[in-house]
Amino acid sequence: MKPVIRLQSVTKRYGAQLALERVSLEVPPGVVYAVLGENGAGKTTAIRVMLGLTQPDEGCSAVLGLDSTREGQAIRGRVGYVPERPTLYEWMTVSEIGWFTAGFYGSGFFERYLKMATDYQLPANRKIKSLSKGMRAKVSLALALAHEPELLVLDEPTSGLDTLVRREFMEGMVDIAAAGRTVLLSSHQISEVERVADIVAILRAGKLLLVERLDVLKDQIRELTITLTENIGQMPSIGGEILRERRHHQQWQVLVRGMSDGALTAIREQGWVRELGIRTPGLEEIFVAYLKSAQSGGNAPAAPAEVVAR
Repeated sequence: MKPVIRLQSVTKRYGAQLALERVSLEVPPGVVYAVLGENGAGKTTAIRVMLGLTQPDEGCSAVLGLDSTREGQAIRGRVGYVPERPTLYEWMTVSEIGWFTAGFYGSGFFERYLKMATDYQLPANRKIKSLSKGMRAKVSLALALAHEPELLVLDEPTSGLDTLVRREFMEGMVDIAAAGRTVLLSSHQISEVERVADIVAILRAGKLLLVERLDVLKDQIRELTITLTENIGQMPSIGGEILRERRHHQQWQVLVRGMSDGALTAIREQGWVRELGIRTPGLEEIFVAYLKSAQSGGNAPAAPAEVVAR
């Protein structure tokens, strides 16, 4: 299947600041694809390049088979986009803003919008300026979805929302992907992303550190708590890719990727190991480990391209 989004070696600078550095990724259809990173990591810049709102200095981008540089307007007409701070006409009502937006799309938009507004429990005759931030987010989502786009792009959509609204918002993304559409989600709300994402990409300071299916990532990474029989100067070699290690007296805590069951059995059988605990870490722990590994100069390799193209 052809990717819905393809970035190839995209670099973008703002003066002396490097926002993106040779970023390449592919988003397959029918998935929730999460781009994770701290504020300033380059997430919004990547989205703006995809939608043709910002031109890259190097590399190229395509969305739905259209070139982002030359066909940005056509892309934006086919994509549903919810920015972090949506611009809504404050003086309009919930119903009026749907009617106004329908003029840019084909028949059926307004009816679908009103149905979604009802499903989201939005008061049709309430002015936008009187809505809570959570309600405004739902208005933006309904506007983005009413023309039934193949791709929904969300840039920090739950920023500032309360916990219940964030959860409802994110869980709705699973339903959208289940209907065969694609969701690109930029967020730093790691715990919520973990519940909905199929594939995660991690950006740090404009560089892509990792692209992997979430189920594969969590299956391959373990946190080992190794209690030794004596206090030794450094942790013995255990194999696999070490993402994080911490020591407290005779106990080592290690986050490791790609360790086989045989290697774990071999550790248990070592005379210097008194006890071995094994735990599957959450996405937030994995995310922080990759960021710290990159910050300290470690090599946190991205997944092979064939992994993300499936």
